[in-house]
Amino acid sequence: MTIPDTWRKSSHSGGGDGNECVEIASSPTHTAIRDSKAPATRTLTFPAGAFAPFIDSLKSSKRGTAPR
Repeated sequence: MTIPDTWRKSSHSGGGDGNECVEIASSPTHTAIRDSKAPATRTLTFPAGAFAPFIDSLKSSKRGTAPR
């Protein structure tokens, strides 16, 4: 997969220069995330249909509920 060149920072990236979170890039077939503090390092890439369940699982874990 070719990683898109258009990265967006999370809305939860914090104050200042916003380098405290993740960036996301998406294409029709994949979604990629990377550490905003080290963008030249590895990315985590998901098939298009797997990213939303991944995020839902993280949200469920934060709330202390089991993912569906």
